[in-house]
Order: sequence, then C-alpha cells, then structure tokens
Amino acid sequence: MGQTDHRAEVREFLRSRRARITPEQAGLPAFGGNRRVKGLRREEVALLAGVSIDYYVRMERGNLSGASESVLDGVARALQLDEAEREHLFTLAKSAEPGERRQRTPATAVRPVVQQVLDAISDAPAWVRNGRHDIVAMNRLGRALYAPVLADPRRPANTTRFVYLDSAARDFFVDWDRIANDAAAMLRLEAGRNPYDRKLIELVGELSTRSEVFRRRWASHDVQYHRSGQKRLRHPVVGQLDLNFESMELPSESGLTLNVYTAAAGTPTADGLRMLASWAATQDLDEPQPTKS
Repeated sequence: MGQTDHRAEVREFLRSRRARITPEQAGLPAFGGNRRVKGLRREEVALLAGVSIDYYVRMERGNLSGASESVLDGVARALQLDEAEREHLFTLAKSAEPGERRQRTPATAVRPVVQQVLDAISDAPAWVRNGRHDIVAMNRLGRALYAPVLADPRRPANTTRFVYLDSAARDFFVDWDRIANDAAAMLRLEAGRNPYDRKLIELVGELSTRSEVFRRRWASHDVQYHRSGQKRLRHPVVGQLDLNFESMELPSESGLTLNVYTAAAGTPTADGLRMLASWAATQDLDEPQPTKS
C-alpha cells in the first residue's frame, strides 16, 4: 500500500468506528433528534479522547504520524475499541512512521520439527497457517478434514480464497456467513500488521474483483481475533462435524498460527473424526507444497 492507501485505511477505520457509537452509549447528552451524522461527531470524539478538535480531525483525515501512545489510548477509549480494534489502530499508527514501510514476507514453510509436532497429533486435525491464510503445513487428519479446500491445485492453498471463491465452501461450512465475516475481519487485521505484503495485496485485489460479498465485508473495516470457538463442517465423506478449535501463535515461527480441531469424547463428532482417520489412511492425500513468496 502506498501512503494514499494508508491514509484511506486510517480514515475509513476511524469513521466507521465513530459511526457505530451513539452519544448515549458514550455517556454524552443527546440534544434533539436532528443530528446530521451517524454516531458521534468528531468534536465529541475529541472531547472524550482528551485531544483538540483540530488534532482529531487531522487523525481522521488519515494522518497518525507522531501520535503518542497516550493519544492513541484516548482515541481507543473514546471509540470503545475492543482488543483487536485497538491493536489495529496502533499498528496503523506504527505503519505511518518513517522506516516502517517495508514488506515482511510471511513464511510459506515450517521447520521439520514443527511438521513432526503436527504429525505427532494423531487424533485431531491440525494445521499451520500464515497471516494471509495460506495453509503452510498439516497433519494427515488435517488434510483429510480440509480435502475440499485442498482440491484447488494452487499451492499454498488459501482458506479465505476457498471461502469466497469456491462454490463448495457454502456446503462445507455450515455457518458460512459467519465464517466469511471472520475471514475478512482477520485478513483486515493482517493488512494492518503487514500493509506492504505484495501477495496479501494481490489476494485482497483478487477477492475484491471476484466477490461482491467480500467487497462489502472488506469495506466494513471490521477486525477481529480468531483464537478459539466452534466450527461446524459438512464433510463430503463423514458428514457434519461440530468441532472445537484452538488457534495458537507459534513463538518460534513468527507470523504462523497452529490450529487444532477437537471433539468431546463420546459425541457423534468424535465418532466422525475416527471415521475420517480411517478414510485418511486409505487415501493418497495431497500435501500443500511450500512455494516462494
């Protein structure tokens, strides 16, 4: 992204967060019913953040250069940002500083010991992704579970590309709408962390060109973490699986996240995973091959 794009990202993020908060939610009196703006006015945000109106207007025009941590904290409180949104604001501010405009290339392979860890997880699907949602490594059960995603011959396979551009995704993900929303919000968070990643820019461009739904989700400027929860999948071989997932950043592999899916013992999903493991043992499952960034 160039400077113009960065300013636009800051501007639209702050505007979208300001628009969702009413004066009542912010603890301010609402005077009459003829407010011409949705949500808070700029001067109200400035008041709540403890900065001058001119300074906040400059920030909302996209200029975060030189903004101190205390100022950013004040704006985050005024806009009632959650943890992911607060991180996004701070990373946008960091990206505005001289010397920060460089591409950090996400890994597309793991060290052999990480693959050994994956392979040692024999009863649960497990896989590693980078920040732009490329599948970097998987265990056998992970490849079996994500067989529809891996059907696309492009490597590395990309889960967000599958969600938005593959018609099979709506059958595979029972809660497709939520999954699609999560994927766009996670990708937006990564774009703030690494705004000059060429392949990430290309991916967002491809998705924006080919998917109207993605364009709408991307334009919302929502960001979020994806650390744990439930995921319901409709697997073509073993049927519906209601899985719990945990996502853990790998401290020794910067930018990579380990995802593990499990099911409580004695549930139909636990039985389904055993069936999936049996099926996987009979298949020559295609492994995602790392490619150069």
